[in-house]
Amino acid sequence: MSLLLTPGQWGDAPRMIEVLDRIRVPRPRGGRPRTRPDHVSGDKANSSRRNRRYLRRRDIRHTIPEPQDQRSSRRTGSDGGRPVGFDRDRYRRRNEVERTVNRLKNSPARSRRVTTNRAYVFHGTVTAAAIRLWPRQ
Repeated sequence: MSLLLTPGQWGDAPRMIEVLDRIRVPRPRGGRPRTRPDHVSGDKANSSRRNRRYLRRRDIRHTIPEPQDQRSSRRTGSDGGRPVGFDRDRYRRRNEVERTVNRLKNSPARSRRVTTNRAYVFHGTVTAAAIRLWPRQ
């Protein structure tokens, strides 16, 4: 799991690469941790050329729908780009992530954060709430 704190008005799509770069999954028998997820799912907001190029370059499979404006601007014929692959069943499971994020937002630990506005305290509080939610999944 990877968490990245940003100001409230920032979008999550421009920060997708930063979040993916923070992933570190320890290996059971030691050694260098895994830094590449098996698969990434996202919504249409994450469908930028920059994000898709990054995922292709790191050989990360992804399920991100392509917005209509990107589909219509793709060239056709022999010069055209190939349509993106899209797995509908995997995309439907994306709401599990959305529900988990909502649980984090509504967790009691987060709502008790009234006395401080420090980012590191907030990050620690959200991390603790995520650790408590993880086994329930």
